[in-house]
Amino acid sequence: MAGQASAVPHALHPTSASWLNQVERFFGLITADRIRRGVFTSVDELEAAIYDYLQHHNANPKPFVWTAQATAILETVARGRQALESEH
Repeated sequence: MAGQASAVPHALHPTSASWLNQVERFFGLITADRIRRGVFTSVDELEAAIYDYLQHHNANPKPFVWTAQATAILETVARGRQALESEH
């Protein structure tokens, strides 16, 4: 197997910037802005509230903006690596 090309394409994904983080962020917003503020007596009411939130949110969408600087991320990674290596 060594030396063979992989059949699976590899991509470098920063551990703190995956698409899943954005999904989690959005679920946090919808939870804070709509779900926690509501009283729902049925699943249908909850679904209607979620769809209503999505309709209003999508009417004026704003992208999530990555604000961390690359140098700060790399410094954090280096500190974490150093801490892990010092324990072993």
